[in-house]
Amino acid sequence: MKKLLISLVVIMSLNCNVFGQKIAPYIKVGETTETMQQTYDRVIAVLKENSFSVLGTYNPSKKKSLKVIAFTRTDLKNTVVKVADRGALAAVFKVGLVQENSNVTISYTNPDYILRAYLGANYYKNKVFYQKFSAALKATFASLGTDLTPFGGAVKESKLKKYHYMAMMPYFTDPVRLKEFSSFEEGLKKIQENLVARKGNTTQVYKLIYKSKKVAVFGIGLKSKKDGEAHFLPIIGESHVAAMPYEIILQGNKASMLHGKYRIALHWPELTMGTFMKIMSTPGNIKDILKELCE
Repeated sequence: MKKLLISLVVIMSLNCNVFGQKIAPYIKVGETTETMQQTYDRVIAVLKENSFSVLGTYNPSKKKSLKVIAFTRTDLKNTVVKVADRGALAAVFKVGLVQENSNVTISYTNPDYILRAYLGANYYKNKVFYQKFSAALKATFASLGTDLTPFGGAVKESKLKKYHYMAMMPYFTDPVRLKEFSSFEEGLKKIQENLVARKGNTTQVYKLIYKSKKVAVFGIGLKSKKDGEAHFLPIIGESHVAAMPYEIILQGNKASMLHGKYRIALHWPELTMGTFMKIMSTPGNIKDILKELCE
């Protein structure tokens, strides 16, 4: 009887530890004294060598000291798109490069964090696959650095699937509706035309289109010095640069985006309310910019 009780206590303890586990939004790969271009070239090469597809790159805030590389893998993108509630947003991961003096820090968005947040309960239906993807990504970057340490704040696993910053703030399931088109094809055409025209002072970083499923994701750089990345990134933290770019998702004939008060808080979970107030206009500004791309 005593052994049984001890076993039950151990099992309950393990379950509590898993339930209460905190997960960070980024993994720091390491630092290098190579140039930004050399580091960028190495990241691109290692991604391609390990069956990842590079979708696009850019310099947030138009700074040479900041670089983002957006990438995906075929099995991941074909799995997450099956999640009806904007699952395709979870198909794209990012590497962030930040140069400070003679060092370049390499980091990437943590699949254990992002997939739980974006897929919600659906994450657990394919948990083994997502864990293998995360492990494969870590193994890929191990050739570039040995740190492989989480950073950027942390959120309990149990809260990620229904994350929000605080009471009365939006969830993943509270997107901003940007435009309803007459068809998927019309929406795709309009958004692509506006991106080519750089409407709203934007730049297309990447696009991921599932024509047969009528789903498209656009990664969009926000170039306005007044309202874009150059305004809010220095305030909330450029070390989290892999959070960028912002996205529009087109599903069927409806274009939407994650609410700024959700997406920014998710990628900067340590933000104090005081700092959040300094970018109070940013969620609305991003909405206006992305809405313009749909008009």
